[in-house]
This record gives sequence, structure tokens and C-alpha cells, in this order.
Amino acid sequence: MSKSFMMLAPVVIFFAVLMGMGFYIQKRSSDARAENYSKDYYIGGRSLGGFVLAMTLVATYSSVSSFLSGPGVAWQKGFGWVYYASTQVVAAFLVLGVLGKKMAVVGRKTESVTAVDIIRNRYQSDLLATISAIVIIVFFTTQMIGQFVGGAQIFSAATGLSYEAGLIIFAVVVVLYTTVGGFNAVAITDTACAIMMIVGMLCLAYAIITKGGGIANIMAAINEASETARATGEGFDMVSPTASNSIPVQLFITQWMLCGVCTIGLPQTNVRCLAYKDTKSVHRAMMYGTIVVGAMMVGMHLLGVLSRGVLLSIPEGASTDTVMPALISQYMHPVLAGLTIIGPLAATMSTISSLLIAGSSAIVKDIYLHHKEAKKEKVNQSVVGKISIGMTGIMGIAAVILSINPPDIIVWINMFAFGGLQAAFFWIFLLGLFWKKANRSGALWCIIGGLGSYIFVYITGITIGAFHNIIVGIVVGLICFIIGANTGKPVDDKIGRIFFPEKY
Repeated sequence: MSKSFMMLAPVVIFFAVLMGMGFYIQKRSSDARAENYSKDYYIGGRSLGGFVLAMTLVATYSSVSSFLSGPGVAWQKGFGWVYYASTQVVAAFLVLGVLGKKMAVVGRKTESVTAVDIIRNRYQSDLLATISAIVIIVFFTTQMIGQFVGGAQIFSAATGLSYEAGLIIFAVVVVLYTTVGGFNAVAITDTACAIMMIVGMLCLAYAIITKGGGIANIMAAINEASETARATGEGFDMVSPTASNSIPVQLFITQWMLCGVCTIGLPQTNVRCLAYKDTKSVHRAMMYGTIVVGAMMVGMHLLGVLSRGVLLSIPEGASTDTVMPALISQYMHPVLAGLTIIGPLAATMSTISSLLIAGSSAIVKDIYLHHKEAKKEKVNQSVVGKISIGMTGIMGIAAVILSINPPDIIVWINMFAFGGLQAAFFWIFLLGLFWKKANRSGALWCIIGGLGSYIFVYITGITIGAFHNIIVGIVVGLICFIIGANTGKPVDDKIGRIFFPEKY
């Protein structure tokens, strides 16, 4: 039996299971969808329990960079990058703890199905809602490109197939099960993906420790590399928190904002707050999600550092994105490698599926259906179903086409998209849900000023010390929001009673 076949077998089985889940859930949900297709397809009928809610949130948040780029950079820079990545541990707790209950309550009161629905109902602005939907589509597509590229690279490196073949196989599976199954399929398959991420991480840990001759030998190799870096100035001090000053304090602060506090502003994660069934579910999801995110983010980046004891160097000119695929394909038994590769593929697929569903909802629910409702035209649910499935498929195909010529470092693509969405939506959600004075003018000023300044400094290369550009976008967005809120028309009492009943 060939090595390639032994490695591919677990992956093929996993792919088949995911597609089977998608078709099964689509068939099981068909009757419920006939009554309200959008509610079922985009938020699963508000029926998620605590464990599934936690896993779908974790799987959505854990992208290809969690398995590929991040650990690759940790291999290069050492423990400082593990400290840097540990800021992500709070993401699930913050999203569900800060927005979870309030967003679920107002979502049910206003029959909101998407994040843009919440924005439209809170600020009573079709212009703001349309701008928000367009921003979501653009940045989600950008994120999906990075995910497709990463998934195809992993699949190609580990199996020996060409990048293009890996891209097509990978894309067909994830787009197909997402398109036919909708949010319920995404939630259930995300749970399977999250479990396989943990399995993959454990398999990788076993291989690294075994091939490295134990923790003592691995640490000796890391210390040797660090001593060489300190003596010659070449490479990085891998035991230093700042990795030879390549990770300044400002970057740590930025990371707390970009991958910690500001994740509240990501529509693909906060829409999960509309999908759970009761308070007990969200409380359990906060606990489960924090534990799993912590294990994944700290664990994978720690393995990236420890892999330095196995993989001493990479080819000159090669990206650090090649570190994890090289470890999997060169240093693991084929069957174990097949199980391990499912981890990063699962992280990638779960992120893409969530982006596809949320992106499709921005087009179908937030633009098309709202236009129909505004004109008081009758909506045929079967037509909505066909359009939803079609748009999900089209978005996936478009992202695949744009992924054919891949960029180098996926982690930076992901961070750019993260930052853009946060600059646009962080204050709109946070202040909109917790500040009565927040109004349409403030939100419009915020999304234009915050996102505009973020893109401007990114394009022009303007920097403030070692801070990421997200700091500029967040600060400018807040200033614009406050100015707009104090000069615009106050929110009317009807909306105030829905969002702030305690004040009336």
C-alpha cells in the first residue's frame, strides 16, 4: 500500500462524512425551511446547544493561520510568538459574554437573522445596512481567499498533488456541504472539525516529541539556536519574550486588540449570538469555547516552537508556511499524517463555511429580501432557497478563482481582513447595543471614518511605532462615532424600548 494512499484515506473519509452530513441535514430541514427558509438556513432556527455553539464559534475563529502560518512563525521566532498568540484565548468568552445575551434578546424581538439585521433595526438606516453588507462581502471574500490558499497548500504538500488539484478537491467539498446544508450543516460540521483539530494537534504533538527525542533534546536544540542568535546576531533568540526585539510591546498590545477585544466586531462570530436556544447554552459555550480556544491557540503555537527540535531549517527563500506541511509529510507515519492533516484542513473548511453562509446572507437576506419587503412584494420561500444556495455557491467559486495565484504569507491576509471588519463594526455593535445615545449619524461616520482610515494607512504604509493599523481604525472610528452621535438625530423611543427596556 503506497504512502500517498495511506495518507489520503483518512482525509477522503473525513471529506465524505462532511458531505454526507450536509446532504442529511438539508433533507432533514427541508420541511422547516418551507415555512421560514432564511431563519433556518442562516441561523439554524435559533436551536444551538452549548457544546455545538462553542465548537462552531471555535471552528469559525480558528482559521488556517492557526495551524499553518502562526506555528510556522513560532518555529522561526520561538516562545515570544506563543505569548503573542495567547491573547486569542479570550475571544469566545468576550464574544458570548459581552454580546451573547443582549444580541439574542433583541434578535428575537426584531426577528433579526443576520448581523446586518441587527444594525438595520438598531440604527433604522437602509444606507448603513447596505454599506455594512458590502463591507462584509468584500472582506469575507478576502478572508476566504487566504483560507482556500492555505487549505490547498496543506493538501498539496502532504499528498504530493499539485496545488491546483488540491485547491479544486478542497473547494468542491467545503462549498458543496455548506451550500446544501446551510447554517445547521455548518454548525454540526464545525463541531466535527473542531474535534478533528484537537485530534490533529495531539497527533502532531506525539510526532514532534517522539522524533525530537523528547522535550529535553528539543529544548537543547532551541537553546542552541538562541545562543547562536545572541552571539552572531543572526536568527532569533527563541527563549526571549520579544524574540530578539522583533516582537515589540506595541505589537503585543495590538494583538490584544486585533485577536482579543475587537473580535466582538466580527460579524461571522457575533452572528452566533443569534443562534443559541437558551441562557444555559450560552453559559456552557463560554466555558467550553474558552478552554478549546486556549488549548488550540497556545497548543499549536507551542508545537511550532518545539518543532524546531525536529526540523532544523527550511529551504532558502521558502516561507515559514511550509514548516507544518513539511513536518506532517516527512516525519510522520502516513496514517498518522493523514489524521493530522485533517486538523488544519478542518480549521480552514470551518472558517470558509461560516464566511460563505454569512456572506450569502448579506446578499440574499440583507439586500435582496429587504428590497422585496420594502416594496411589499410577496416572497416565495422556495425561490429564496434557490437564490440562497446559488449565492453561497457563487461566492465560493469566485473565491476559488481568485485563489489560483496564491500570495506568500497567509497570516497577514487574515489579519488585514480581521482588521477591516473590526474597524468597520466594533463600535457599531458595542455602542449600538450598550449606549442609548448611539444613532444613525454616529454609526455612518464610524464605518466611513474607521474603515477609511484603516485602509488609508494600510495603502500608504503610514505606521505609528510598531502598532498594527487596527489601532488607527479603532481610534478614528470611536472619534467619528462620538461626533456623529452628538450632532445627529437621537434614536426614537420605539427603538429605545426594544434595545434599552431598562431605561424606559
